[in-house]
Amino acid sequence: MIFRFPDIGEGLEEGTIHEIYVQEGQAVKAGDLLVSMETDKVTADIPSPRTGIVLKIFGKPGDVIHVGEPLAEIQVEGEDEALTPVEMASGHLMDDEEEEVAGVVGTLESAGAEGVIAASDEKAAATAGRPWATAGSPARHAPLPASPEREYIPSGRKVFATPHVRSIAREMGIDIRKINGTGPGGRITRDDLEKVAVSSSPAEKTWMAQLWDADDVTYEPLTQLRKTIARNMLNSKHNAAHVTIVEEVEISELIAIRNNYKQKYAERNTKLTYLPFIVKATVLALKHHRIMNAQMDMENNRMIYKNQYNIGIAMDTPEGLVVPVIRNADRLSLFEIAQQITAFADKARDRKLTLDDMKGGTFTISNFGSIAGIFGTPVINYPQVGILGVGRIMEQPVVKNHQVVAGNVLGLSLSVDHRVVDGGETARFMKQIIDHLADPISLLME
Repeated sequence: MIFRFPDIGEGLEEGTIHEIYVQEGQAVKAGDLLVSMETDKVTADIPSPRTGIVLKIFGKPGDVIHVGEPLAEIQVEGEDEALTPVEMASGHLMDDEEEEVAGVVGTLESAGAEGVIAASDEKAAATAGRPWATAGSPARHAPLPASPEREYIPSGRKVFATPHVRSIAREMGIDIRKINGTGPGGRITRDDLEKVAVSSSPAEKTWMAQLWDADDVTYEPLTQLRKTIARNMLNSKHNAAHVTIVEEVEISELIAIRNNYKQKYAERNTKLTYLPFIVKATVLALKHHRIMNAQMDMENNRMIYKNQYNIGIAMDTPEGLVVPVIRNADRLSLFEIAQQITAFADKARDRKLTLDDMKGGTFTISNFGSIAGIFGTPVINYPQVGILGVGRIMEQPVVKNHQVVAGNVLGLSLSVDHRVVDGGETARFMKQIIDHLADPISLLME
């Protein structure tokens, strides 16, 4: 049987082989690990769906495998013959049972009323040019001229793409009817959309046209994580109206409390940083400013207010930025929040974060000050409406009781989606966080 790379969730389109655990000719049982795949957000182990002999692994470490493409050929117990090369090329599976096991998880959907164009437009486009087309319903979208790079596909044909890809196309203003899909069965992938965007951008064309001598540059392939970061950053800047305010807060009392309890937390294998206090202060502020814990749904002309307080913590790793989520942070003690942050930091370092660890965030905190930087302009984790940037603590003169004394000043930067959050609400939200951090006992009083 041919085992194809499955869709393991979150609109996955492709993965890069990170490590191969088996050799050709090796016996495996159902559930034994075949390969490790680096996906958009995590590195996931892919198990064998059946017991048998590994006849072939399609690819080597570093190769990109798209969802639905062959990953391994397994001689299943009780079968006399493996698939022929012709059967492998055609994607044929030996029987319905194998197809159910090895097929891609999930379904493909045909672009229609939820696609880039309205249903009436698609109907008009589908009937345009036909002798039996309904009178009075001309096509509104003219076909693209054929080119060597991209042959025009008649707009009346069915377009196969996942809801995630259709959503990205809609946000980018791309008509997916005019794209040749390169995925399995002609499915349109995110790479297809990116190629269209690049081909339509004069700036990208100019950049790509630059010529370099071989000794002047070093080329390295983009990792799945880096491609996802780039895509998400552009998606956020394209869709959200970013505005950032910055403030300072004197936190000497907070530092004293942390120093008093740091050793006790360490004895329980938990690192107490300033971040748990900031998470706690942010959650309390979110409860008073629910617009900061929401998202805008333009398609349905409504706001979506989240009833849970799930705080994403942006973490730096050698491979790139990851954002694990502390769920129901309002129900957790300071120690429990510190425990989760410590656990996430360990998992991120060891590349053990799962997709579930990074789902469901409603607001994000980025602690760039743990490395360097006093203020910043953090990019919103779209479709969330806000992100809090935490800067470096600076020892500097401050005025207390009309006296100049040494103080410890923390810089904070808050970016919001100005389509959703007005300036006054942004300032009030920031002020409440500042008040809690300046008076940390208040974190226990609400």
